[in-house]
Amino acid sequence: MSTWVAVLAAGAVAYALKLAGHLVPARLLEHPRARRVGALLPAALLAALVVVQTASDGDRLVLDARAVGLGVAALALALRAPFLIVIVLAAAAAAGVRALTGWG
Repeated sequence: MSTWVAVLAAGAVAYALKLAGHLVPARLLEHPRARRVGALLPAALLAALVVVQTASDGDRLVLDARAVGLGVAALALALRAPFLIVIVLAAAAAAGVRALTGWG
């Protein structure tokens, strides 16, 4: 399969999904369960992306300095640190682990 065929197929699928979203009746979207799912979906997708980026390397699972950085970020968030401080602490922890151990 050529690259352009894959690009065009992906574009067609994306368009079909967007069109399907416009064809859903409003009464289904106003249902309380649909509202709850819609409100929680972005957080779930973000969590999935974080896990994939932290614990994978290509097609295999790894545990490296990124996991330490994530742990430090979770601890800083639990202690209610400002977001910028959370990012700096996580990056510093991951960099420190890499510098001290050559790990990751």
